Amino acid sequence: MEKIIWNESFSVGIREIDAQHKELIRMINELIEMKDAKVDSETISDILTKMTQYAVYHFKTEEQYMRDYDYPEYSLHKEKHTEFKKRTVAFCMDTMAYKETIPTEILSYLKNWLINHILKSDMKYKSFFNEKGLK
Repeated sequence: MEKIIWNESFSVGIREIDAQHKELIRMINELIEMKDAKVDSETISDILTKMTQYAVYHFKTEEQYMRDYDYPEYSLHKEKHTEFKKRTVAFCMDTMAYKETIPTEILSYLKNWLINHILKSDMKYKSFFNEKGLK
């Protein structure tokens, strides 16, 4: 699987959120770089746990901006974050149950979700926040 390469198409124009997105991409790339990762790998478990914790931190940041600036699609965006959290908890459970296909499933899901979430959902708020002067 190819690594995610950050480029300006991922930028939402808010330094703090862009930095957090870069960190999430770095974590996914760390998983991608692991060759022949096994479901019982402590490294996979550690990275997945760190990524889940960091995603929750990132979601809080985004959601706080949305509340502070009365972003009209806040509820819908928060639902997408909740779906992600539920899915990653399911991955953690599958990892503990040693489901063999988990490394591939995790990578595919995380990579696709992050790219689509940034390029679709997050881009919806880019102009809204930029018009409010948030950078």
